[in-house]
Amino acid sequence: MTISNQPASASGTYLLGGDLQVTRLGYGTMQLTGPGVWGDPKDPDEAIRVLRRTAELGINFIDTADAYGPFTADLLLKKALHPYREDLVIATKVGNTRTGPGGWVPVGRPEYLRQQVELNLRHLGLERIDLLQLHRIDPKVPLADQVGELAALQSEGKIRHIGLSEVSVDELKEAGKTAKIVSVQNLFNLADRSAESVLDYAEAHDIAFIPWFPLATGALAGTDSPLTHIAKERDLAPSQLALAWLLRRSPVMLPIPGTSTVAHLEENTAAATVTLTDDEFEALAAVAVTA
Repeated sequence: MTISNQPASASGTYLLGGDLQVTRLGYGTMQLTGPGVWGDPKDPDEAIRVLRRTAELGINFIDTADAYGPFTADLLLKKALHPYREDLVIATKVGNTRTGPGGWVPVGRPEYLRQQVELNLRHLGLERIDLLQLHRIDPKVPLADQVGELAALQSEGKIRHIGLSEVSVDELKEAGKTAKIVSVQNLFNLADRSAESVLDYAEAHDIAFIPWFPLATGALAGTDSPLTHIAKERDLAPSQLALAWLLRRSPVMLPIPGTSTVAHLEENTAAATVTLTDDEFEALAAVAVTA
């Protein structure tokens, strides 16, 4: 493996759950669907090329969810990469049902979570899911019941590790009373760091932090922005700087930028080779829109 032909390796690795070594720069499948994260992509063949190219670029951590399509991304993943490489780690999510394009409704009833885990296994072609994340906490169901059902599935050998998504520090602590939580996936990017306290807690307890929507740079791309100046000086895309900043921000950070084109995938993955100076890192840190 070399950085020249597998640039993702330059992002370093993280031991997820203490036993799964993943590239810190991964890939998220949400954009491999139709508008509103609903239905098939406009170009299914390009979606397959994107997934196969992730492996060629050295990425071995792919994040998906039953709600993407629903199941569109899972089925594309299986078509593109099954039988899977031994070192490929697939993370998926359950607990969000779909009502139509753009519609998301948390459902955490234990029987529903179990059903969706079984469907994930079938659609992905797996006997065990490496990382199963509760997509959203259902406020109508006790958290212990939701996490408890995932723990039961874990004891049955259908789930290896359990994670959470869009939670507070208190919710993360509460879930930890029922099962070992190895990851948390919250909205976090250069422009929106409202989950900073969750990241700090995750780092302190060696819990992987998977930032979704990691490429939000539009609000920071003004002509006088440090992001714009540094991107121009370094001949880099703003999105590459945003990813490089995330990778440096914390050793438990596992960005999963998504895209539906090979060209954009290659551009994003090249961010793993970008090393920010101390001054550049601090300048970018100072332009946050949401503290």
